[in-house]
Amino acid sequence: MVTQAMALHNETMLDSLAGLNVQDLQGLSPDAWAEVAAQMLARIGEQSEFIAQQAQLIKFKDVKIERIMFELARLKAYRFGARTERMDAGQRQMFEETLAEDQASLEAQLTALQGEQAASSAPPPDEKPALKPRRALLPDHLRRVDYSHEPANTTCPTPGCGQAMARIGEDITEKLDVVPAEFFVHRHIRGKWACRCCQILVQQPVAPQIIDKGIPASGLIAHVLVSRFVDHLPYYRQESINARSNVHTPRSTLASWSGQGGAALQPLFDVHREFILQSNVLHADETPVRLLDPGAGKTKRAYVWAYARSKFDPLPGVAYDFCLGRGGKYAVAFLGDWCGTLVRDEFRGYDSVVKLHERKAAGCLAHARRKFDELIKDNQSPVALEAVQRIALIFRIEREVHSLSIEERLAVRQSRSKPLWKEMHVWLQLERARVPNGSGIAGAIDYSLNHWDALTENLSNGNVAVDNNHCENQIRPWALGRKAWLFAGSELAGQRAAIVMSLVMSAKLNGHDLWAYLKDVLERIPTQPNSRIEELLPHCWKPQG
Repeated sequence: MVTQAMALHNETMLDSLAGLNVQDLQGLSPDAWAEVAAQMLARIGEQSEFIAQQAQLIKFKDVKIERIMFELARLKAYRFGARTERMDAGQRQMFEETLAEDQASLEAQLTALQGEQAASSAPPPDEKPALKPRRALLPDHLRRVDYSHEPANTTCPTPGCGQAMARIGEDITEKLDVVPAEFFVHRHIRGKWACRCCQILVQQPVAPQIIDKGIPASGLIAHVLVSRFVDHLPYYRQESINARSNVHTPRSTLASWSGQGGAALQPLFDVHREFILQSNVLHADETPVRLLDPGAGKTKRAYVWAYARSKFDPLPGVAYDFCLGRGGKYAVAFLGDWCGTLVRDEFRGYDSVVKLHERKAAGCLAHARRKFDELIKDNQSPVALEAVQRIALIFRIEREVHSLSIEERLAVRQSRSKPLWKEMHVWLQLERARVPNGSGIAGAIDYSLNHWDALTENLSNGNVAVDNNHCENQIRPWALGRKAWLFAGSELAGQRAAIVMSLVMSAKLNGHDLWAYLKDVLERIPTQPNSRIEELLPHCWKPQG
């Protein structure tokens, strides 16, 4: 209290001194001058200390804002910048949600630090406020639930008026909501009709079902299959999700439904496989999956092979083949007598595949580029950097010709891409003579030179892509799925998964709703004549009604 009183006294005295003129100050005694000087110095010291504290606080906030801005820039560069070659597309997708959460958190912190000053300060008259991104409209097909919000009293509140107000318009705000999966029951009531005279009973027969005398309808079986093979939900997680709706579906029951549904799709898959092999250009790739080996008490490695129609094919499709190994014999068995061009990487197992039936091999420029890109990041090799830049010119042309016809695409490649390929070939040969044997850059150059004919097959066929990324994208769901369900329980289970995923992924390529497609197919396939089973193929299917 004493300190506050002294401070108040000093401020009062200083305020009174501020109103004095020079003559008044000259009349002060030396003691009075000493007291005034001491008070002035004390106040200056207090103000200096306050200014120093504020400067320190501002500096702290500036440093924190700078750090947050750096983190935001790094996250945005990672999300929207050039894709790293160290992480494949599947891994990037898995971290996408985390990056979005981090960015939102940092932006919220930045807004809080900038505080009221940024919120309250208006932009200068000649400066336009920053435009916010426009939110996409909600789809028209979604069910709308309207809520009316009107004032309780529509009489003018102005004193002395009291007139009834007129409605001149409205504002509509839309909020997106969701109702969790709804289980419902189909009740099929089949009337019994009898002739008392003839003792004859007439009743409508039961329609054929995928699971005879079972409780699941085709929509539920389709839901189980899509949840398992598209959303990668193991059966135990589906069981717990269904339990939230008070529906008891043991995982063994779900597995049984899935097995019977996959078996019913086998005839359709056989026809789909023939459709895939009708394309004269195929993409091929393979990826490992774990297969349970009960006898050994552990898992062993199996492989899923993917075969996709050409990237430029107007009727897209993909077929998977679950195999116990990675040898070329599995691809030979699947392709049979197929003839055409096979776009693949340089795995040696494809050598025996290409040699049969006058097949041609097409290489993957993305794989060749990856060899050089790894050297850029590790050693900053100038030769590798130039190789990547030369390859980028070819990819740029490919993006331009993607939507052209086969003939037009080939013509552009001959006129614009072929000179770039020739220049790069000569340049690689010259650089190979300069680099030491056994070095990383020598290996990268040798990879391209040794497979040059396959890499340049696209120059003679406009239906051949310069890379195999199309097939790698189609095999990605298996890479995501094996992280969720960890392993296939048996070879038969792996083959069944290949059947279902072949059909649903092809349906996705053709732009169909996967659940609607699978539900309709499972409804129709028990009564569909074999002569018309092609109507259920993904590229031919049309919703009923």
